[in-house]
Amino acid sequence: QVQLVESGGGLVQAGGSLRLACAASGRALSEYDMGWFRQAPGKEREFVAAISWSGSRSYYADSSKGRFTISRDNAKNTVYLQMNSLKPEDTAVYYCAASRTAPGVQDTLYDYWGQGTQVTVSS
Repeated sequence: QVQLVESGGGLVQAGGSLRLACAASGRALSEYDMGWFRQAPGKEREFVAAISWSGSRSYYADSSKGRFTISRDNAKNTVYLQMNSLKPEDTAVYYCAASRTAPGVQDTLYDYWGQGTQVTVSS
Protein backbone atom coordinates (compact mmCIF):
# COMPACT_ATOMS: atom_id res chain seq x y z
CA GLN A 1 0.00 0.00 0.00
CA VAL A 2 1.28 3.45 -0.90
CA GLN A 3 0.98 6.54 1.27
CA LEU A 4 0.69 9.95 -0.38
CA VAL A 5 1.48 13.35 1.09
CA GLU A 6 0.82 16.58 -0.77
CA SER A 7 2.67 19.83 -0.22
CA GLY A 8 3.17 23.20 -1.87
CA GLY A 9 -0.25 24.74 -1.40
CA GLY A 10 -0.75 28.26 -0.14
CA LEU A 11 -2.12 31.70 -0.83
CA VAL A 12 -1.29 33.35 -4.13
CA GLN A 13 -2.61 36.29 -6.10
CA ALA A 14 -4.47 35.81 -9.34
CA GLY A 15 -2.01 35.36 -12.18
CA GLY A 16 0.56 33.78 -9.91
CA SER A 17 2.00 30.27 -9.84
CA LEU A 18 2.31 27.39 -7.43
CA ARG A 19 3.96 24.01 -7.68
CA LEU A 20 2.33 21.19 -5.80
CA ALA A 21 4.22 18.03 -4.92
CA CYS A 22 2.94 14.61 -3.95
CA ALA A 23 5.45 12.38 -2.21
CA ALA A 24 4.85 8.65 -2.09
CA SER A 25 6.09 6.16 0.45
CA GLY A 26 5.51 2.50 1.17
CA ARG A 27 5.71 1.38 -2.43
CA ALA A 28 7.44 2.59 -5.58
CA LEU A 29 5.56 5.38 -7.32
CA SER A 30 6.39 3.78 -10.66
CA GLU A 31 3.81 1.09 -9.88
CA TYR A 32 0.99 3.61 -10.21
CA ASP A 33 -0.67 5.95 -12.61
CA MET A 34 -1.24 9.23 -10.82
CA GLY A 35 -3.84 11.95 -10.80
CA TRP A 36 -4.59 15.32 -9.27
CA PHE A 37 -8.09 16.28 -8.20
CA ARG A 38 -9.52 19.26 -6.41
CA GLN A 39 -12.54 20.10 -4.32
CA ALA A 40 -13.85 23.57 -3.65
CA PRO A 41 -16.22 24.33 -0.76
CA GLY A 42 -19.75 23.19 -1.55
CA LYS A 43 -18.67 21.51 -4.80
CA GLU A 44 -17.94 17.98 -5.87
CA ARG A 45 -14.41 16.74 -6.29
CA GLU A 46 -13.23 17.26 -9.86
CA PHE A 47 -10.45 15.94 -12.05
CA VAL A 48 -7.50 18.23 -12.75
CA ALA A 49 -4.78 16.15 -14.44
CA ALA A 50 -3.38 12.63 -14.68
CA ILE A 51 -0.17 10.99 -15.81
CA SER A 52 0.72 7.43 -16.73
CA TRP A 53 3.18 5.43 -14.65
CA SER A 54 6.03 6.11 -17.09
CA GLY A 55 5.17 9.74 -17.64
CA SER A 56 4.65 9.15 -21.35
CA ARG A 57 0.98 10.12 -21.32
CA SER A 58 -0.78 12.97 -19.56
CA TYR A 59 -4.35 14.18 -19.45
CA TYR A 60 -5.92 17.46 -18.42
CA ALA A 61 -9.31 18.85 -17.60
CA ASP A 62 -10.39 21.67 -19.90
CA SER A 63 -10.13 24.06 -16.97
CA SER A 64 -6.45 23.26 -16.41
CA LYS A 65 -5.28 22.67 -19.97
CA GLY A 66 -2.66 25.19 -21.02
CA ARG A 67 -2.12 26.47 -17.50
CA PHE A 68 -1.24 23.38 -15.44
CA THR A 69 1.44 20.77 -16.09
CA ILE A 70 1.61 17.39 -14.42
CA SER A 71 4.95 15.61 -14.21
CA ARG A 72 6.63 12.90 -12.21
CA ASP A 73 10.04 11.83 -11.02
CA ASN A 74 9.87 8.14 -10.21
CA ALA A 75 13.41 8.18 -8.84
CA LYS A 76 12.24 10.69 -6.24
CA ASN A 77 8.86 8.99 -5.78
CA THR A 78 7.19 12.34 -6.41
CA VAL A 79 4.50 13.71 -8.70
CA TYR A 80 4.19 17.42 -9.39
CA LEU A 81 1.51 19.83 -10.52
CA GLN A 82 2.85 23.12 -11.85
CA MET A 83 0.04 25.67 -11.83
CA ASN A 84 0.45 28.93 -13.72
CA SER A 85 -1.88 31.84 -14.42
CA LEU A 86 -3.93 30.94 -11.40
CA LYS A 87 -7.48 32.22 -11.10
CA PRO A 88 -9.73 32.67 -8.05
CA GLU A 89 -11.85 29.78 -9.32
CA ASP A 90 -8.82 27.50 -8.87
CA THR A 91 -9.23 27.88 -5.12
CA ALA A 92 -9.74 24.40 -3.66
CA VAL A 93 -8.17 21.60 -1.71
CA TYR A 94 -5.95 19.68 -4.12
CA TYR A 95 -5.52 15.93 -3.76
CA CYS A 96 -3.16 13.52 -5.43
CA ALA A 97 -4.25 9.96 -6.03
CA ALA A 98 -2.70 6.69 -7.18
CA SER A 99 -4.28 4.20 -9.53
CA ARG A 100 -3.32 0.57 -10.05
CA THR A 101 -5.35 0.39 -13.25
CA ALA A 102 -5.23 3.50 -15.43
CA PRO A 103 -4.84 7.28 -15.39
CA GLY A 104 -8.26 8.78 -15.94
CA VAL A 105 -10.79 11.43 -15.09
CA GLN A 106 -12.99 9.32 -12.84
CA ASP A 107 -12.02 9.31 -9.19
CA THR A 108 -13.26 5.74 -8.90
CA LEU A 109 -10.18 4.65 -10.85
CA TYR A 110 -7.93 5.67 -7.98
CA ASP A 111 -7.12 3.45 -5.06
CA TYR A 112 -5.09 5.68 -2.74
CA TRP A 113 -5.47 9.34 -1.83
CA GLY A 114 -3.46 11.94 -0.01
CA GLN A 115 -4.85 14.23 2.66
CA GLY A 116 -4.91 17.29 0.40
CA THR A 117 -3.28 20.69 0.32
CA GLN A 118 -5.15 24.00 0.28
CA VAL A 119 -4.70 26.38 -2.63
CA THR A 120 -6.23 29.83 -2.29
CA VAL A 121 -6.10 32.34 -5.12
CA SER A 122 -7.00 35.91 -4.26
CA SER A 123 -8.38 38.37 -6.80
